[in-house]
Amino acid sequence: MSTAIHINSLTKRYKDTDTLAVDNINMEIPIGQMYGLLGPNGAGKTTTVSMLCSLLRPTSGKIDILGKELSLNLNEIRKLIGVVPQDIALYDNLTAIENLNFFGRMYGMKGNLLKERTNEFLKIFGLAEKSDQKISTYSGGMKRRINLITGILHMPEVLFLDEPTVGIDVQSRTVIMEYLMKLQKEGMTIVYTSHHMEEAEKYCSQIAIIDQGSIIEHGVPDELVKKHTGCANLEEIFLKLTGRKLRD
Repeated sequence: MSTAIHINSLTKRYKDTDTLAVDNINMEIPIGQMYGLLGPNGAGKTTTVSMLCSLLRPTSGKIDILGKELSLNLNEIRKLIGVVPQDIALYDNLTAIENLNFFGRMYGMKGNLLKERTNEFLKIFGLAEKSDQKISTYSGGMKRRINLITGILHMPEVLFLDEPTVGIDVQSRTVIMEYLMKLQKEGMTIVYTSHHMEEAEKYCSQIAIIDQGSIIEHGVPDELVKKHTGCANLEEIFLKLTGRKLRD
């Protein structure tokens, strides 16, 4: 098996709306890819990722993850994936260690494995000395790093990230992206949404640009730059395809 994610005619219509949030998307993501899903605000990125990680039920269409149909194998697939949402999903009144122990147990981890993995990641992300402090005392960058650890603690085969580096300092962003690249090179499939075009162009092996619920372009970043005459980088391609009108 060489395909991590296969999407066929994926559609989502929210209740009491006429507009499709996701409109008949088809996508195939090979195992071991860093796949970027890019788009303006409201384009359908978060809705798509939410369906892929089973947090949201599609209106129609089919999702296969690691050769298994998601709707028929929810419990099994949830053990194989990791999810890092855009909103910080941590308990402010708990310490970093307490948060990681809680989320680790949710994934079935316990004992020495949970302890060793927790200590390892806290050290990697520069948080070991502050692991006994409550999350409420952490900076935005520190919270983002802990938020990421909760999604990779069990070393999933497929990792979904929704804006993992939004609103944080360059140092935290660099640490996060460099470690994600390490995981990808070791075989983890990573799907992430981002507004950082330069970041996506640097790290992603493939990208898809989504707007108004539809995929309007996809491919290898370098090849897309060659394809779109007059565009020097991914950001210029993005603006060419989605326009310069402000989005809310």
